[in-house]
Amino acid sequence: MKKLFLLCAFCALTTTSILAQQGVPGVPNPRGNQRPPQPSPLLESIPTDLNRVLEFLSATTPTELVDRQTQAPVTDYTKIDAGTMVKRGRFGLFTYEWGVTYSAMLRAAEILNDGRYSDYVNQRFNFVGDIYPYFTKVNNETGNSALRGLIAPVWLDDCGAMQAALVKGVLANPALAAKLRPIIDVTFDFAINKEHRLPDGTLARLRPTDNSLWVDDMYMGIPPIAYMGKLVEKEDPAAAKKYYDEAARQIDLFKKYLWIPEKQLFRHSWIESMTYHPSLFWGRANGWALITMSDVLDVLPADHPSRGAIMQSLLDHIHGFMPWQGGDGFFHQLLDKNDSYTETSITALYAYVVAHAVNEGWVDIQAYGPSAVAAWRAVATRINAQGEVEGTCVGTGVGYEPGFYYKRPTSVDAAHGYGPVILAGTEVLKMLRTIPKFY
Repeated sequence: MKKLFLLCAFCALTTTSILAQQGVPGVPNPRGNQRPPQPSPLLESIPTDLNRVLEFLSATTPTELVDRQTQAPVTDYTKIDAGTMVKRGRFGLFTYEWGVTYSAMLRAAEILNDGRYSDYVNQRFNFVGDIYPYFTKVNNETGNSALRGLIAPVWLDDCGAMQAALVKGVLANPALAAKLRPIIDVTFDFAINKEHRLPDGTLARLRPTDNSLWVDDMYMGIPPIAYMGKLVEKEDPAAAKKYYDEAARQIDLFKKYLWIPEKQLFRHSWIESMTYHPSLFWGRANGWALITMSDVLDVLPADHPSRGAIMQSLLDHIHGFMPWQGGDGFFHQLLDKNDSYTETSITALYAYVVAHAVNEGWVDIQAYGPSAVAAWRAVATRINAQGEVEGTCVGTGVGYEPGFYYKRPTSVDAAHGYGPVILAGTEVLKMLRTIPKFY
């Protein structure tokens, strides 16, 4: 009996060895004769997933004006008045969330080499450029209009992410400059000169109380300043340097108040009037911080004196994020609370920034690439058959106990998910196309 057992074992080992030498998937090959690497199925599935999102958004974000009362179309822009509104779709065309989406579409157009993504942006940027002068007149007369946030912003949410996207649009398509530069100048003036600040110059809010800092405002305020530097770099180098310096300074200032070194994460908020500052690590806010530093590094000159420090801050933050990734690839609503729900936009922002860091040569593919791919695989499960993005937390203020974040609902109508998902898929696709290793 023992001899029969040994004979069976020998036959099994021999068969396994032969299969391994033949390169059968899943069978280890101790001799190193491996089956040639096969293209990752993600190379096909990512464009398919992203196209489904694009088709959904194209069908649900119309570029039309209507009369608020009658819903009759307004096609003669000289007839725009206080009763004129942008036709309601699933999402607003000029919100900060859609600023992220426009930036993502521009990146997708470049990497996928698909003009439908840039067409989506150009159509809506031409639309806002065409109607802006008429709504400005209405706004000046009545103090309100459908484009109030881009004409007379009152906080960074109104204009910051949109301004950065408009600059990116002009850089990609200079023909847009004539229409968009007036909007860019107004919104940039707000960010650089009019947004509330702490005495030391940190971009701040007046809600929920005076002198409140939110990590979210890193993204709302800092990339717009840095990208303005890129826009004027050739025409006014001195101004560009000033804007680059200010963007770098703001990163330092936000870290001063919100960075928790032992966690290598940002707490969500800091309120000047508080004697104790709860450290709650909301995932999406940390995602905004990640993409802020990544965006700034994209345009900051190679010889800028702050570039090395910002790069180190980005790497430290990625290292703070990575350990909280679950086995399913997702990150949680509160990053360090595994009993909070897994959330899509957080996971997508992380996937984008890490894959982008790989693609730019900032980090090592072996150490970081698998985590980005795992995050994308998780995100892809949240793109439904209609192209809607599921599992995204709705808009969220600041809270002072964990339950506040646990109880925030998710919705396919949470616009915050769409831009990050397009960014993540696009950048992971680029990474998979340009490295010799397949996942």
